[in-house]
Amino acid sequence: MAINTAGVGVRGDPVRTTGTSTDPILYALAVGAGGIDPVDELGFTTDDSAGVSQRVLPTFGVVLGGTNPSVSHVFRGIDPNTFVHAGQQLVCHHEIPPAGDIEVVGWVEAVWDKGQAALAEYITEGRFVDGGEPLFTSTAMVMIMGAGGFGGDRGPSAPTSVPGGPPDAEITYRTRPEQALLYRLTGDRARHNSDPKAATEAGFTRPILHGLCTYGFAGRALLHAVCGSDPARFGSMSCRFTSPVFPGEDLVTRIWNLGDQWAFSVTAGDDRLVLGAGQFTLR
Repeated sequence: MAINTAGVGVRGDPVRTTGTSTDPILYALAVGAGGIDPVDELGFTTDDSAGVSQRVLPTFGVVLGGTNPSVSHVFRGIDPNTFVHAGQQLVCHHEIPPAGDIEVVGWVEAVWDKGQAALAEYITEGRFVDGGEPLFTSTAMVMIMGAGGFGGDRGPSAPTSVPGGPPDAEITYRTRPEQALLYRLTGDRARHNSDPKAATEAGFTRPILHGLCTYGFAGRALLHAVCGSDPARFGSMSCRFTSPVFPGEDLVTRIWNLGDQWAFSVTAGDDRLVLGAGQFTLR
């Protein structure tokens, strides 16, 4: 099925989401919180620890943004297993509360023709139901394999460069062998992250880690290294996905202080770049 380009730019209907305190805990565990020492990040992994108030990892916003079905009319009939995450930006306008009602609305901002594939940019905005204040804006860049060739504009090229010189901070997290099986419980059930047959059909030697799981690991590193572990200071985070990660590999996040913003990259395994063109700002 072809992409419905007539739906580009059309906002979907707002969708109300009711969250519980368990949802952000599951997400935190799915992106490795507590993996080095279970008591290190109890504010994100529990909701009843003595003297510890529950907080939410800021990158949980990409999960809340990903639940909005209002962009599906553009991709109707296209196999979701042909979707590959190419880039992600998250802007946090407020700290995400542990539980409560929010309203999300999404739309496809642009679709570009890359030849054998199409590149789509879709945006999801989350707002507080009470008062309507903005909570987050999530912008995803998704490559849709086999959907190109419709005669559209090729669009911009994606930079993936990293700064020169030694980083100001370097944090290593090890992913677990079952990391993708855990992360898929947050809502992303793409089969190439769990099913060996689907992974082989997608061109991988075995199931790969979700790109947004790697993004969450990097978000934790930025939160602790730049924000003093305070989610209220987390502003915006963007990057490009450059290579797949296999569950069980180490993820090394390198961070450079550029003055008014930070640059970052993530490498895995044999020091191959998996997240490039990383930019981060404080709020």
